[in-house]
Amino acid sequence: MPFHVPEPARGLRVVLLGCGVVGTEVARMLLEQGPDLAARAGAPLELVGIAVQDVDRPRDPVVRRDLLTKDAEALVDGADIVIEVMGGTEPARTLLLRAIEAGAAVVTANKALLAADGPTLYKAADSAGVDIYYEAAVAGAIPIVRPVRESLAGDHVRRVLGIVNGTTNYVLDQMATSGLDLDEAVKQAQELGYAEADPTADVEGYDAAAKAAILASLAFHTRVSADDVAREGIKGVTSDDVAWAARTGHAVKLLAIAEQTGEGVSVRVHPALVPLEHPLAGVKGAFNAIFVEADAAGPLMFYGQGAGGRPTASAVLGDVVAAARHRVLGGKGPQESIYAARPLLPADAAVTRYQVRLLVADLPGVLAQVAGVVGDHGVSIDTMRQTGPSEGTAELLLTTHAAREASLAATIAAVRTLEPVREITSVLRVEG
Repeated sequence: MPFHVPEPARGLRVVLLGCGVVGTEVARMLLEQGPDLAARAGAPLELVGIAVQDVDRPRDPVVRRDLLTKDAEALVDGADIVIEVMGGTEPARTLLLRAIEAGAAVVTANKALLAADGPTLYKAADSAGVDIYYEAAVAGAIPIVRPVRESLAGDHVRRVLGIVNGTTNYVLDQMATSGLDLDEAVKQAQELGYAEADPTADVEGYDAAAKAAILASLAFHTRVSADDVAREGIKGVTSDDVAWAARTGHAVKLLAIAEQTGEGVSVRVHPALVPLEHPLAGVKGAFNAIFVEADAAGPLMFYGQGAGGRPTASAVLGDVVAAARHRVLGGKGPQESIYAARPLLPADAAVTRYQVRLLVADLPGVLAQVAGVVGDHGVSIDTMRQTGPSEGTAELLLTTHAAREASLAATIAAVRTLEPVREITSVLRVEG
């Protein structure tokens, strides 16, 4: 019987929505690594168009002028795979829904859109029988979506704790290592390209909250939106906070925390003190790291570059190859898993520890007064230390045992009213 040589698969039409830093690197990899990508995908990946707002803007030479168009609708109508790296919720949502309705697979890095209205996209993709992938939406080059959604599908994830915003990690690291204050460190991050001209999404925790919502949805099989995430940024973190953290054996990090208890799911983003012996404390610069705790697998840590053009493009292209293989060989990627539908807990139900710094009058019995108020609210003190008096005042450093956020907040409010208490200078959670 003669050997049959199969016909080569037809090329897959790939379009790109957006051509900023990430989009440019995606285009570069598609154009420069064509043969390798084709071998992995099972068919050539043909970049047939790039939708941009301004076709005349100067760009990297790798982005050919003939690929650029302002007509994004026409591009998605004829595509096999649509890559969206334009950001924002609109027109990205409308374009992706249009692409899905037309039968295209979708790859997106848009955490804001997924955290705000991911279920609409997931439902549309499921109904149309097409793939939607979004590895790059959470931690850049770090593979975390696929491990949580697929590799740990047979396990029971208890907690996800991570540094998911490289900008804030760089800022806090510079405050710790160079003694900069917050504004100086943010300005330096902007000069290096780590922070946008408007750094609000980073320093106020919006970016991290969107990523936390995506991770929680995957880990706990429960829909979580950005609005469900209790959010606190790093604007209130001072150079004194960072210095005290080091003196007490901690590093200050902006953490995304998602955990499930017998009551439900808690998701929050806030600055916290992380003990120096914990792996997350050693994450420096603009790097990201995510710590996953599962019943059978135990503790797992994922570390790497969480932002930047080439790292993010790497994750995007991994998804493109997966979607392309399904086009060629058949099959479909994972669907949204929300079977658990666990209740979402309010912010004050979270269980954490506090480290509190306060200035008090240097008088006998003040420590006992503070300790008494703390105990009256059902909160247990782990340690309490006092630094030397200065002009009639002393500084107390109080660390609690774990308690509900509501109890801790009520405790701080009561301590603030004590007559000898001059000022509460800092309240930070302790995690890890």
